Amino acid sequence: MKFLKPLLVCIVGATGIGKTALSIKIAKAFSTEIISADSRQFYKEMRIGTAVPSIKELAEVPHHFIQNKSIHDEYSVGNYEKEAISCIENLFTKHAILVLVGGSGLYVDAIINSLDEFPKVDSSFREALNLQLKNLGIKSLQDELEKLDSDYFKTVDINNAHRLIRALEICKGSGKPYSSFLKKQHITRSFNVLKIGITAERELIYNRINKRVDKMMDEGLLEEARNLHKYKALNALQTVGYKEMFDFFDDKISLEKAVEEIKKNTRRFAKRQGTWHRKDEEINWFDYKTKPTAIIDFIKK
Repeated sequence: MKFLKPLLVCIVGATGIGKTALSIKIAKAFSTEIISADSRQFYKEMRIGTAVPSIKELAEVPHHFIQNKSIHDEYSVGNYEKEAISCIENLFTKHAILVLVGGSGLYVDAIINSLDEFPKVDSSFREALNLQLKNLGIKSLQDELEKLDSDYFKTVDINNAHRLIRALEICKGSGKPYSSFLKKQHITRSFNVLKIGITAERELIYNRINKRVDKMMDEGLLEEARNLHKYKALNALQTVGYKEMFDFFDDKISLEKAVEEIKKNTRRFAKRQGTWHRKDEEINWFDYKTKPTAIIDFIKK
């Protein structure tokens, strides 16, 4: 199969919908490799709570950017873009097709469109926002972002304090909404992109999420989170599945309540993923029940 440019097949969809299984089938069909764009799965200390592919799945085809960092590493979407593009360009010397699996819309976007350019703002804004988070809690940041940039508020993970602070410091420092700086530049990558989206009814997605959280608990999420509790202030751990467990360890909520909060916050995250993806008219949508062979035939055509 020959192309004027190599092809990056990008698999997107809500958390828990089956992107991992589909990406492996596609990669095997084209004898190629998988690039992960799930920022939660970069860290080797976080396996159960981030639903990292199983050892068996990882052994089926080569994967990249899975548990390749430590929670103690300073790692941003900018770092990821540079490393992933370098990796992709190297792999395209061996393969005509690669598979990108996206759990994090921002990280997928960084690969396809590159990062947006933001104005430099004084560090005092970030310092003040971090103090606000400490004294007033994340709800105060959520409320402020909704007022200053309602468009971005609809798509950002509102439980990720790091992203809320980043958006707010731009809003406050520039006097303009964070979203006004998005997609201002256009770059041309050395590869073409084909986006494949997997979809299902919201109720089904939510049921799958609830069951997956129960499975995580059965597999030892409680103990995994307990071992990470002393590092709870790290950016890598400001994520659903761990923050709720930390609240349990800090005697703020019961274990039952923590599990329910994980389910609720994961469902909210899936809803925001849907909002992000629905804006993208380039995505070719398939029902989650669609046979992988049909999607593989679509890619071939």
